[in-house]
Amino acid sequence: MKKLYGVTAAMVTPFKKSGEVDYDGLGQLTCMLIDKGVDCLYPCGTTGEMFRLSVEERKKIAETVIQKAMGRVRVFVHCGAMDERDTIQLLRHAESAGADGAGIVTPAFFGATDRELEEYYVRAARSVGSSFPVYLYNIPQCSGNDITKETAERIISRCENIVGIKYSFADINRTIDYLNLENGSFSVLHGCDRAFASMLALGCDGTVSGIAGVFPEPFVEVYKAYMEGRLEDAQRLQKICVKYCDALKCGSNMSYFKEGLKMRGISGGVMRKPQLDIDEEEIQRLRKELEDISSGAGIKMEAEVRA
Repeated sequence: MKKLYGVTAAMVTPFKKSGEVDYDGLGQLTCMLIDKGVDCLYPCGTTGEMFRLSVEERKKIAETVIQKAMGRVRVFVHCGAMDERDTIQLLRHAESAGADGAGIVTPAFFGATDRELEEYYVRAARSVGSSFPVYLYNIPQCSGNDITKETAERIISRCENIVGIKYSFADINRTIDYLNLENGSFSVLHGCDRAFASMLALGCDGTVSGIAGVFPEPFVEVYKAYMEGRLEDAQRLQKICVKYCDALKCGSNMSYFKEGLKMRGISGGVMRKPQLDIDEEEIQRLRKELEDISSGAGIKMEAEVRA
């Protein structure tokens, strides 16, 4: 089964000022990320403001990215929702729409026991074909629910199509636990952009990165350097990644991502309310910081986009 690897770009969802999804802008973003060398795309996740989207919007976003990617990179669609019925509906749609796989975040806000988490993932994974790959998605600082090593082990023992996990909390010991699951082939991708090279050294297959959804270039180069055994280059390039992470607030406010994309000539759109865009003073500060980082790293601010 296909898996995520290397640099997987967590994509923003561009909204028009009217509040509608900008599907043309989404297509433009898809092409830019592919042109810049990312290995996989991950729409409708946290970076994509997943819980602000309707089921129908999420379906159309998935279709747009899959169709625009045209098989050039893998597309794994995030399908986790607040209602299990929606999760299953989105999973089945992703499979039928031609996605390479899917991700499912833990249930959010309401506390879930280990048994509830296990049964949720088993029911979801079994709602699609046994050859359709699914990733667990654990971001406990946002969802309020955490997938332990033991729970993950029970889930994967029951579902052959649950092939890995995207883990987005900076806990090295838990990461090591996932990497040492008895399954032996369990795929682990980390969302801690500031430690991408270090996570590769631990054994992670790559990153699912919101920062790489705006400035993919240094992340692509880190992965290439690491895979070629150029560790000093990977460490040097990782420092550039960290600078972008800090400038873009590590995804704590997706408005920074959207403004960064606009500065690159890409339609980032606006935030969907109640979240607000950053103000003009902060935009100008961000522009100066990103221009300085990009100039020092030899990265063009203006991103050339091909259809």
